[in-house]
Amino acid sequence: MDAVAQAELDDLRETFGFLDDWEERYAYIIDLGKGLPEMDDALKTEATKVRGCTSQVWMVGRERTAENGCMCLDIVADSDAHIVRGLIRILIMLYSGRTKAEIMSTDAEGFFHGLGLDQHLSPSRRNGLFSMVERIRALAA
Repeated sequence: MDAVAQAELDDLRETFGFLDDWEERYAYIIDLGKGLPEMDDALKTEATKVRGCTSQVWMVGRERTAENGCMCLDIVADSDAHIVRGLIRILIMLYSGRTKAEIMSTDAEGFFHGLGLDQHLSPSRRNGLFSMVERIRALAA
């Protein structure tokens, strides 16, 4: 993981630590979603839809060669739900731009546990979140 990506994840952890309650954390997640890059509507198809999410979620992976010559996977995704867009933004911070090996070895469950998200999402949101993680792993496989 490059230094910029690590700094972004560290800032996320730090911000979560400063926020006093879960309402503030949910508002922060929604704000993160507002910064999610736009996804071309042409990519929002049945084939790119993530199954297992209550909200509509579309996700694609694009391979590219990094400056160091490694093949990386960039994740492009969107949702029709504000909080889910924020969760997607967190997943992009965690996975996008990584090699396939890094993606497969990333412990998303541990990361979300460290933020406390695993305990503060509804069961359907938690299932959707891990459906997105599985989709990312499938794209990397």
